[in-house]
Order: sequence, then C-alpha cells, then structure tokens
Amino acid sequence: MLKKRELQDCQALYDLMVHPDVFPFVRQKAYSYEEFLFITKQTIEAEERGELISRTILDEWGSPIGTINLYDIEDNAGFLGTWLGKPFHGKGYNQAAKDAFFSELFYELEIETIFMRVKKVNLRSTKAVQKLPFVTSANETRKTLLDQLNANGDIYNLFEVSKDLYTMHTLRVGHITEEEQLKEA
Repeated sequence: MLKKRELQDCQALYDLMVHPDVFPFVRQKAYSYEEFLFITKQTIEAEERGELISRTILDEWGSPIGTINLYDIEDNAGFLGTWLGKPFHGKGYNQAAKDAFFSELFYELEIETIFMRVKKVNLRSTKAVQKLPFVTSANETRKTLLDQLNANGDIYNLFEVSKDLYTMHTLRVGHITEEEQLKEA
C-alpha cells in the first residue's frame, strides 16, 4: 500500500498529478516531468535529513497512484499532504493510505500530532477529512497556527489528529490490540 519514494515511480506519478482535478491541490507542483523528478530527488534527500516523511501510495498491483507526506516536521508534529490520481478517487485508497501512514508515523516514527490544512474550496478533501473519526477541527484550539496559515486570506481550515485519539480509535475498531499498544509505550 505504501513505500518510500523512488525516482523510478516519477513518470507514472507525474502523469497522474497533472490532471486538472488533482494539480490545483498538490503542494509540490511540478510543471514538467524533469521538474517533478528534481522535486522527488529533493524530497528523498529531505527525508534523509529528517525534515519530512514521504511515501508513494500503491494500488493492489503495486503501481504508484499518489503520494502521502508529512511536511514541516517540528516538535514531533507535521502537516499532512496527500494526493491521488483521478482514476483512483472514491475507491477507498485515501482512507487505506492514511491508516497505514498514520500507524507508521505514530508507532514507528514517534510523531505525536498530524495537522491537516485543507483549502476551503477543496470540497473533496474536506469531505474526506470529515469522514475520519479520529480527526478534530483545530480552527479554535490552534487559532494561532490557523492565523499563520491564513495570513494571506481566509483560505484554510485546520484539522488535527493526535496519537492518543488515533490510538483510541484503532483500539475501538480492533486494528491493533492493547498488548501491541503497550509494547509501543
């Protein structure tokens, strides 16, 4: 479902990213394949330095279909960025990728908080975030951060996933056992 970013996936990912329903909502925009290749190389190097975490989302046949990333990591927190190619919208890949990524972030990489800034005009992402039972609105609780994000206008809503809330959810639905969680603590 997820793997570390690799240059060999760039052509397939670039072709998916440039679709007009996807491109406006991608954080790291590339206007040519060569630029996408360069950005991917920079992303791989930034992960090696601990600045971000980036994974390629795969379909059930192992083909790249999008990316999921944690940017701006600071104090065991960062900002989520996800995109899927248009042919894969509405097929459950987004939820499955988030589950796998959140589990890796919280239980293997010691992340405590994941923030999601979602453009108010991005109704698809807003609906996807609101479907997640472990996500809370952070517009009021993290008002200072929201104000920083919206310094150039009322553009974003802010959401938060805490390790504690995610863990309670996964225990409730049985994704991990209490024994596994105690080993992580």
